[in-house]
Amino acid sequence: MGMEPMSAPSRRRPPGRPRGDDAPASREDILALALRAFATYGYDGVSLRTLNRELGASHNLLNGRFGSKERLWYATIDWAFQPLAARLATAFDPTLTDPLDQLRITIRTFLTHCAEYPELRGLMNIEGRQDTERLAYIYSTYIQPALAPVHRLLNHLAAQGRTRPISLRTFHFLVSHGAAGPFTLAPLARHFDPADPLDPAAVQAHADLAADLIVRAIEINHTQPQ
Repeated sequence: MGMEPMSAPSRRRPPGRPRGDDAPASREDILALALRAFATYGYDGVSLRTLNRELGASHNLLNGRFGSKERLWYATIDWAFQPLAARLATAFDPTLTDPLDQLRITIRTFLTHCAEYPELRGLMNIEGRQDTERLAYIYSTYIQPALAPVHRLLNHLAAQGRTRPISLRTFHFLVSHGAAGPFTLAPLARHFDPADPLDPAAVQAHADLAADLIVRAIEINHTQPQ
């Protein structure tokens, strides 16, 4: 199935007018549109010709800029995942001493980012279904390094008897493909409740509740009678 026309998203566009060599579309415009396309139609369903047309560009713009659809895909992945990796790397609050609070912050930070960039989860829902070199690249370059501190934190909490042991895989899917669902599947979420799941206040409330529920689910409360 081919791509349907889509308007180029404007978020993350840098201020000011693009340079002449970026005309008629800036790199930000191109990668934002490419991310939306790959997240909607998958790698095989994306056409450079259609993307060029949506950008209002000549038919060879993307080939000239990136060389191939494969290279455009990798550039899009780097552009999309690097901000998330940086955000998670700085999520830990050095003023907090309770590792459970650190875990809550990490979950809330991740979910907030998912709401701001729901295409990331859409893309992973597609790429995660096939064991390809593309999936291996995403996992080894971004997912595994970003989750390494979380893995250490989970192991520390379990070793200290603060939480039940939980595998990193289970934790990841609970948060990434469970709690983040209303952001990626916003139309479905609106069938349950017409309120916009991407409204900033709704995002914050959902992220806070989800983080608290997940932490409480694995926390061992030593004050309760056995």
